[in-house]
Amino acid sequence: MSDSDDDDTPQLSAHALAALREFYSEQVAEQERNGTESKDGCDKMPQEDWQLSQFWYDEETATRLAREALEVAGKHGRIACLSAPTAYKRIKELKPATCRAVLLEYDKRFQKYEGDFIYYDYNKPLDLAEDLNKAFDLVLVDPPHLSEECLSKTTQTVKYLAKEKILLCTGAVMEDIAAELLDVKICKFVPQHSNKLGNEFRCYANYKTLTLDNTEINNKL
Repeated sequence: MSDSDDDDTPQLSAHALAALREFYSEQVAEQERNGTESKDGCDKMPQEDWQLSQFWYDEETATRLAREALEVAGKHGRIACLSAPTAYKRIKELKPATCRAVLLEYDKRFQKYEGDFIYYDYNKPLDLAEDLNKAFDLVLVDPPHLSEECLSKTTQTVKYLAKEKILLCTGAVMEDIAAELLDVKICKFVPQHSNKLGNEFRCYANYKTLTLDNTEINNKL
């Protein structure tokens, strides 16, 4: 190739290059906000929206909750994750094909889960399809707010969905109210979040848990 050929190759101006870099940066930021798949095909969680009171579990907590849910529901069971998208995502990754898990969630960014996503607003606790009534072997729930009002409304949804077993994650300050509303007791396992919270969080269950009262992680799955 001659020097004249090099001279004929189109060149972007410094301004155009800067604009292109900005465009690519915005694309990456948008993917991170919305939780789209990365280049390696991994399912990414969207960024937490603190206005929606979103705080994602850390990896160990998501895994422990997922293993408990799967142990309880069994290979052919049904699990409902109520306002708990990080737990749902981990269950989805670990579950056998014969097990069904759904996510009831207000944040429509999780519509990417298509058939598993059910739009849910805790202010309309019983605005749900009839076929969801008493349909789930386990309901795993993490109410978005630490308030009696929120937990009371969420309780209506939980009782509508659950056959019997309930696993609740919420603040330690909610222990008495949770016991009154859902007849749950505190578990030994202490959930943690990726971004550390000022409020102590705990797990509660209305049954004897299979893994969360143990000191060692159950590695059967």
